[in-house]
Amino acid sequence: MDLLSIVRAFGAPPGPDGPRLGLLRAFGIVFLLLAAGSDLLFAGVDGGSRWPQLVVLPIGLAALLWPAARRPAWFTVAVRTAVPAVLSGAVTAAVFLSGREALSGPGELAILVCLLLIAVRDCPVRWAAVCGVLDGAAILALPYRQAPGDSSVNPFGMLALAGVVAGLGGYLRALDHRRRAVVTETQRAERLAMAADLHDFVAHHVTGILVQSQVAQHLAMSDPERLGRILKDVERSATEALVSMRRTVGLMREVPVAGDTDRNPTGDLAALPELVDGFGGPVGPKAALRRDPSVPDELPHEVQAAAYRVAQEALTNVRRHAADATEVTVGLAYDGRALEVTVRDDGRGGTRLPPAARGGGFGLVGLTERVTALGGELRTGPRSDRKGWEVTAILPAESVSP
Repeated sequence: MDLLSIVRAFGAPPGPDGPRLGLLRAFGIVFLLLAAGSDLLFAGVDGGSRWPQLVVLPIGLAALLWPAARRPAWFTVAVRTAVPAVLSGAVTAAVFLSGREALSGPGELAILVCLLLIAVRDCPVRWAAVCGVLDGAAILALPYRQAPGDSSVNPFGMLALAGVVAGLGGYLRALDHRRRAVVTETQRAERLAMAADLHDFVAHHVTGILVQSQVAQHLAMSDPERLGRILKDVERSATEALVSMRRTVGLMREVPVAGDTDRNPTGDLAALPELVDGFGGPVGPKAALRRDPSVPDELPHEVQAAAYRVAQEALTNVRRHAADATEVTVGLAYDGRALEVTVRDDGRGGTRLPPAARGGGFGLVGLTERVTALGGELRTGPRSDRKGWEVTAILPAESVSP
């Protein structure tokens, strides 16, 4: 942290206010240089000694004004804040023991105050207390450079000043910690969202491509006419997988996909018919969407997105774990308070997919988190008639216009 960081700490915003921030930084540098010059000027008045200022001021100014880009690796925050404080304290002790007078002006005080703020705010945890105590002690020791009996500088005022600066440094440190925590959590949530998009969308299409490719291998010799339709469906699924991947990469790079007006790949109820139709295809099981007329179109977006994800994950699992299914039904019902999404299949669990294509079991975990986050419930298990599998999600929802 340099003087620019100190200026930012007092509320000067970055970005568009860069010129104002540069002006404040220049003002701070000029103030420190003028204050240090006044220390040197008045130190020689009445035959006083200038050596304390000549020792302390250059080191303190270097610690504050040394450009961050040119600091050597050893010139850490702890070194920058501790060395000038120790040097100032040693000079004060030497002057006090000699019994002479050596004025301490506003320049050295301003330097030590800035170093105290930096120490409390930016030093590593194990060094913050040590460097803060050293800088605070150096500030409190300044009055003892005066001649015996001179009360021109109040030690209690110095104590109050050091306490205020240390408190401000602690407050800014807490703000920095909260900001870093928010940034870290935001990055983690973004990574999880992108991972969910990759799993839900890309894996869905790629699994379909794998199943259709296996069927195409069998039909290449026995039924060449159907092979063309299968290959077209493979092409469509591959294109959709590529678009999903490009959307996710676009989110990471903050670059929109050409021709894609929706940066968010989350689906809704309006996209369910296309999802169900695409699942069946020329070689897949018979798939049907049964939407009760009571289901409104104006349900909250997060509820529609969750319903779409439930259907998508359930259909993907049918391909992975119940390739022998001949009929799959996606049902939607609404009772005025909650949306019920049900996906049923008649598979017996037979599958020819290799183990690497069966997923890692995280899809239902993610769905459970998504549904429970909305206050809903997700149930999975065999159907009541034992003729397949069933996934049911209850999503609390109040429509805009029931």
